[in-house]
Amino acid sequence: MEMLAKIVLAIYCYCTDFVINLANLLSISYYDVNAIIFCILWPIITVLLILVYLIQNIRLLRLK
Repeated sequence: MEMLAKIVLAIYCYCTDFVINLANLLSISYYDVNAIIFCILWPIITVLLILVYLIQNIRLLRLK
């Protein structure tokens, strides 16, 4: 197996273990944690980052 594939597999295993442990800590299922992360948190973070980008762009334009 080439090096990149090993790194990707290690990251995948770590993330999966993290979600399983988080589900156990919160006493909810693995699927619920996945839904919270990918259907709620990720879109919110994406929208916030886009807003930060736009605000910073406007500030830069005002400085010019």
